Amino acid sequence: MDERRGLLIVFTGNGKGKTSAALGSAMRAVGQGFKVLMIQFIKGSWHYGELDAARMLGDAFEIRPMGRGFVKVGTERPDPEDVRSAEEAWAFAVEAMRSDRYDMLILDEINYAVRYGLLPIERVLRDLAARPARLHVICTGRNAHPELIEAADLVSEIKEIKHPYQKGILAQRGIEY
Repeated sequence: MDERRGLLIVFTGNGKGKTSAALGSAMRAVGQGFKVLMIQFIKGSWHYGELDAARMLGDAFEIRPMGRGFVKVGTERPDPEDVRSAEEAWAFAVEAMRSDRYDMLILDEINYAVRYGLLPIERVLRDLAARPARLHVICTGRNAHPELIEAADLVSEIKEIKHPYQKGILAQRGIEY
């Protein structure tokens, strides 16, 4: 018997590979006949290889970059345009959850949107709790909120041990983008 219960999964930590782990889960899900949607909360201004790869999978995997690229942090209040982008992405995510069209929803870099004050954690948790029982949701990004970690069924922390940037090696096509 295949009793499906949608899991809430968090990939967090300071190491590289959180989005890659989510993409790996997406590939596995697509291979099982699932329909996957990835919403990118921060990414938006660069062209990432995963966008082309998702198109190659047809209707099974869709990626929606909805951010502006980089978010200014360290100011007293977030840029209103970043807040607007995050709100728009979250509204799209909630509609996608309610549509029951997807088997897996990846909220790429949502942890940053929460941490930077672009989205309130209370709303995120409330809407995630109201999702269809069979929908798997993956949240990525550093510094996952403690309440999201508590609510999650699976949390993996990716720890940086070594990174090529430390040797002055710039981002590599096919690896970082």
